[in-house]
Amino acid sequence: MKSRKLLMIPGPIEFESEVMQCMAVPTPSHVDPDFIDLFANSLKLMKEVCKCPSGQAFIVAGTGTLAMDMAAANLIETGDKALVISTGYFGLRFAEILKRYGAEVDVLEAEVGDIVPMELIEQQLQSKSYKLLTFTHVDTSTAVLNDAKSIGDLGRKHKVLTVLDGVCSVAGEEIKQEEWGIDVVLTASQKAIGVPPGLALLVISQNAIQAFEKRTSPVTNYYGDWSNWLPIMKAYENRQASYFGTPAVNLVMALEKSLQLIVKEGLDNRFDRHLRAGKAMRAAISALGLELLSKNEQVSANTLSAPKYPSQIDTTTFLKAVNQEGIILAGGLLPELKNDYFRIGHMGSINRSDLLATIGALETALKKHGYLHELGSGTTQILKHF
Repeated sequence: MKSRKLLMIPGPIEFESEVMQCMAVPTPSHVDPDFIDLFANSLKLMKEVCKCPSGQAFIVAGTGTLAMDMAAANLIETGDKALVISTGYFGLRFAEILKRYGAEVDVLEAEVGDIVPMELIEQQLQSKSYKLLTFTHVDTSTAVLNDAKSIGDLGRKHKVLTVLDGVCSVAGEEIKQEEWGIDVVLTASQKAIGVPPGLALLVISQNAIQAFEKRTSPVTNYYGDWSNWLPIMKAYENRQASYFGTPAVNLVMALEKSLQLIVKEGLDNRFDRHLRAGKAMRAAISALGLELLSKNEQVSANTLSAPKYPSQIDTTTFLKAVNQEGIILAGGLLPELKNDYFRIGHMGSINRSDLLATIGALETALKKHGYLHELGSGTTQILKHF
């Protein structure tokens, strides 16, 4: 029996052993020539993963929320109009961040488990002159997948800067940043990127850089100011030592390794693997008679799922029972529905054995709680689809 439980939450995830080995080596200087080369390669690989060769990558010690904060702080000035497309908890968080920097924010909020229709987004864009539009590609609170390409098209059509919150999507869901006209793609290290928590990651279009350079007021966030970070990133790209804040050296080493593994797998292959894992998990959940928070297949993320608890289940003990079977899952995140559903992460290095173990633990926990279902029906779907 394994001494360690399988982490199947929507981040942090299970990490590749080669990535974890980078966390254990003696920490080199951040101006060591080998580290400078490694940092430069990581910046290059970030642009490759987001498919934005002309963009500017940023690797900064921090969280996904810092990445959101940096996008807002650098692109918003007091009085700018911003539109937030919200599909859950993190869309509303972005609205609060934008307000802190003086934006006049409008929020289009989807019904729980669904997306905002594109025609409503376009109507709103036609009603005002917005500078910025933000949306969550995959909201970790609802497991809803937004139509990034269509939103990018709308942003380009209406000459609005678009910011994709890809914390739970980058390297798991298809993104073609440059082709789709997305100005900022941001993420964090601990999800499908496959690195322990601690890095805020962004890829910025030249269009967004130009908008930043046209600011008439200083950025009010000192740590997140691109004026401080842009020279650092450019210096590392040119294989030169530079300093503003000490980088998280071992995390950057782990990032390069994980990005190399992602590119080696092939982005199309990786997206297809996540697609198959998502379909397999949703099919297994449905076979057990459980409903999903996401309304349909078209808006369902492939990096996580959000099943609803059966009505007769004691929700306070159910996840503990799954935990006793060796699988760690996450509870609901939406405050008003947190006791109605739970969340399963399936991203990064996910494989069939992980999915089978997770569904097996779910089936066992359901049986212990008196829930009637055909044993093995869930695992059969995993084998059928993955």
